[in-house]
Formats: sequence, structure tokens, C-alpha cells
Amino acid sequence: MTLFASPPLPQPHFLPMTRSEMDRLGWDVLDVLLVSGDAYVDHPSFGTALLGRTLLAHGFRTGIVTQPRWTQPDDLLVMGRPRLFAGVSAGAIDSMLAHYTAFRKKRSEDAYTPGGRAGARPNRACIVYTNLLRQAFPGLTVVLGGIEASLRRITHYDFWTDALRKPILLDAKADIVVYGMGERPIVEIAQRLHAGQGLQGIHGTVSAGEDFEAGLVLPSHEDMLADPRALMRATLMLETQVHGGVMWAREKVGARTIAVAPPAKPLSTAEMDTLYALPFSRRAHPHYGQPIPAVEMIRDSITSHRGCGGGCSFCTLALHQGRRIASRSLGSILDEVRRMTAMPEFKGNISDVGGPSANMWGAVCAKAERPCARASCMTPRICPHFRMDQQAHLDLLRTVRRVPGVRNVRVASGVRFDLALQDLKALSGYLREFVGGQLKIAPEHVCDHVLRLMRKPGIRVFEEFLTLFARESHRAGKEQYVVPYLMSAFPGTTDEDMRALARWLAQRGWQPRQVQCFIPIPGAVATAMYHAGITPDGKPIFVARSDEERLRQHRILLPDETRGQGRRPSASRPTPGGRRSQTSAGPGRDGIPRARNRNFRNET
Repeated sequence: MTLFASPPLPQPHFLPMTRSEMDRLGWDVLDVLLVSGDAYVDHPSFGTALLGRTLLAHGFRTGIVTQPRWTQPDDLLVMGRPRLFAGVSAGAIDSMLAHYTAFRKKRSEDAYTPGGRAGARPNRACIVYTNLLRQAFPGLTVVLGGIEASLRRITHYDFWTDALRKPILLDAKADIVVYGMGERPIVEIAQRLHAGQGLQGIHGTVSAGEDFEAGLVLPSHEDMLADPRALMRATLMLETQVHGGVMWAREKVGARTIAVAPPAKPLSTAEMDTLYALPFSRRAHPHYGQPIPAVEMIRDSITSHRGCGGGCSFCTLALHQGRRIASRSLGSILDEVRRMTAMPEFKGNISDVGGPSANMWGAVCAKAERPCARASCMTPRICPHFRMDQQAHLDLLRTVRRVPGVRNVRVASGVRFDLALQDLKALSGYLREFVGGQLKIAPEHVCDHVLRLMRKPGIRVFEEFLTLFARESHRAGKEQYVVPYLMSAFPGTTDEDMRALARWLAQRGWQPRQVQCFIPIPGAVATAMYHAGITPDGKPIFVARSDEERLRQHRILLPDETRGQGRRPSASRPTPGGRRSQTSAGPGRDGIPRARNRNFRNET
């Protein structure tokens, strides 16, 4: 299916959230209703805005309801029953992660809610919203999507109840799940329902039934309940399916079968360009009376690409966006920059031109047409088939900076440091020209056996990067700092490993202000390691499982931390004896935006 092949409807300044807005557009009925746990921000970094405008570009009248009350269905009725289906998303991050810290404490803020108010979405939002829609519109097709549904597409470990849960399609009693990036599948769903056709077989979806193509046969739900090691097998098989891109996967759950279709084909550069050329207002809907904190973090950012070749075992980016990189063209990015500079609130500073890692823009796999057995393009060493022109990316940033009205360009999404070391000339340009005093880097740990389990490069690679960072910063006459992400209680990490990390930091005079305690997120390989107590190849490992064990590891790095739950990365000088700590700006890897304010506290 080619995206953007259908006759479009005119694109309004905002998609409607009320009946009066529908009336002004001349719509008597919606084709599609999108329900989200986030406030509606019409910015291409928000999935609801992307999908809503994509559906409109295909001629489907689409409205949005956000953060509905979950005690009654009234908020879903304001625009009437949609003609085709309702799409449900918990929002930009998992609703359980939005509510609870690594120690299951309630968070006090929600950056995706007006006023930063916590508690505007329910726990397990996909399930709750589906039930509300069943009450509001009996018999309506309900489609689940977004990160919460995507990562729960098969049986998964739930950290918050310390138990395995069924695939979310069955838990929520929805009709179909869209996993991964949803533009292709959601348009095909709309087109099939409009034509009166069934929904089975759409790539990038999960459905239930009996008759499916042969493919990967995952351990059954009952097998995983009986043997925790079966979750590891299923997780690795799902990775294989995502990376291979052509296979079906099936899981038996009692008498039912869950079929995971092959991933949707990544968007081409031309399709990406068309998508991001849609007229996003880049603002929160005027319906809201209070500012939405996340808007401040992403308003002046630009998405240059999707996908991540890293495949870190604790991260689900590759499982959701895929390992293949889908990039926009230089012209498309420059067009978006020009639209930004025309906005009265734009101050001349672009906070980010990037994606999961900024320096993967334009990367391609030389073996893209053949199956790949690697779990990561980066480890144990960078794959020779992973082709990345970092000089071209540096030229992109320089070209963006030359656009009239632009004063500064930064790479807030950070860089993959092992990849950056492949081109020292380009790395020098990054460090001299596009680091705004701080550069986010994710070493995570210093013990090589822990780093191997994380699928991260060894500590010597990070130390080589730090040496170059210090040298280039000195030559440029700039006082600059790295913002290192560090993790405690990762599966396979002992107390002595944490003490080794503490000694390494002390030798450099670094004092981290916040460290992330590992959170087992559904779908990640590291989550299967945590649940089963084994490595991916089946060897037993120590797991800090109780809150007491996890807090003890955490406090080895943060001995003065009374609550021990924060994650605000330190900004540290990469030279012996240097000492400095500040907060970082922009979203962390868990998707929760970080404050620009030194006094902000956001527990993770």
C-alpha cells in the first residue's frame, strides 16, 4: 500500500474536539474517532496528531477526544458515533510508567497533561478506554495502538503486579491492535472498513482467530506461565520477526490464537516528506486553559528519522520503530525549519534535529533485502553493512543553521558515541558547533559484562569518546559537559558492579545527581532477563528483584538520596578533577520530558 494515494480532505488548523468544530468544517459525522491519554498537541512528535492528519489526508473525517473521564462514557459522545472505528492510545508513554516510579511510587506530575497535573489518565489506559467505548458505541470497531498496546502485543511481564499478562488484544477485548509506527496500518484499516472488508492480514497488526499463515510459533501463554524461561524465547522470537520483517508469529492463549502479522513496511523518504509536510500548527489545542509542559520540550524540535540500529536490551525503540532507519530528505527538513521560523513564538533556537539517536539520519543497511540474525547493528561491534554518512548529517545541521531566523541548532536527542567515533572529523564538527554546553550520552555502566548484557559498547569505547570530547572542547575554547545516563539494578548487576561504577566516577570527580533504576518495560529483552533470571542464551544471573535490593544498588551511587527514585542525568566534565552537576533538558529515554529548571524533580 502506498501512503497518500487517496483524495485528501482540507486540513484545518486543528482537528476537531467538539461538535461545534465539526459544524464549522461542515462535517455531520466522523469517520474515525481517536482517543488518547495525552492532551492534543498538534505537533508531529505526537502520534495522535500524526495519525489524525494522515487519515484526513486520505479523505477520512477524524476527530479527537483526549483524557476522557473513565467513570462514565459521556466525554466520548460529544461528537457522536464515528462511522468506521475508534482508535485508542494510552499516549506517548505507557500509562503505568506515566503514573509510577521504579519503586512503584505515584508520580506527582504528568508532562502530557494541562498544568502538568498527575492522574488525568487511568492505569492501563488502553483497557479502560476500550471498555468506555464499548459502553458508548456498542458494536463499534475498536483499534488499539501506541506504545502501550504495541509493546503488549504478546504475553508480557507486568512489573507493577509482578505477573505475566495476556496479550492486550484479549485483555482489552479490542478488535485489532496496531503495533509499531501506525500510519500504514491505520489507513488500511479505514479503507477496508469503508469498503466493508475484514481486517485480518494487515501488516503491522495483531488479530485473533484460527486460520493464519505459517511462521514463528511462540510459546503459548500457558507455557510462559509454567516456565519463566519461555518468556525469553518468545521475546527473542518477536525480535527476530521485527528484524526479519516478513514472518508471521502466532501465540496460543487457551483455545484462542493471537496472530502477529509481519511489521508494516517503513515509510519511504518521499512518504516521510509528505507526512511531515502536513500543516501541523505545532501548538496545543486552544481548548486547554493551562500550558502542557511537554510542548515546551518538543515545540522547537524536528524529527529527521525513525528507527534505531542500537537494539539495546533494555530499550523497546527497535521493537516499536524497527531497526531499519527511515529518513526524511534535506529539503523536507529545511521546509519544516522555514515554517518554524515564521511562527511568532520561535526564538531562533532549534533544540533538536534528530531521532532516537541524532547521528543515525540517512543510515542504511547494505543487506536490507536479506534476513538479519543480529540483535543489534552496533554490538558487539558496529556491523559492516550498517552504512552511515556522518559528514552528511553534519552538513545537514550546518545547512539548517544557515536558514534565516535560526540562531542555534542543537542535538538534544544525543548521539550514539560508538558510531560517532567512526568519523572523527564529523565528530569534531558535532562537538565544536552543535553542543550547547551539554551533550547527552548513554554509557549506562562501566563493567563490560554488564554492558554486554545491555548490548552496549565496552567502557574503553566510552573512555575514548570522553578523551576526544575533552580535546575538541578545549581546542574550540568551550566549556562543555557530557550528560551521562547511568543505570542501577540492571539484570546481571551485582552490588560490587555498582561499587565499581561508583569508583570509576569518583576517579574522575563526577557526582551524578540522578540515576535511573532499571524498570522492566513490557517487550524488552532485559525484562525477560529480569523475570526469568537468565541471560538471552539461558545462563543464570543475579537479579536485584526486591525493592530493598534495588534501593541498595541505587544508593551506592546516590548515598544522600533519601527516596532513591530520581532520574535527572548529571552533567559532568569529562576530565579528571572536573565537577559539575545540572539538570538536562528534553525527553529522557523513558519518554518523560525533563525540566530545564535546576529545581525540577521528576522521579522515574
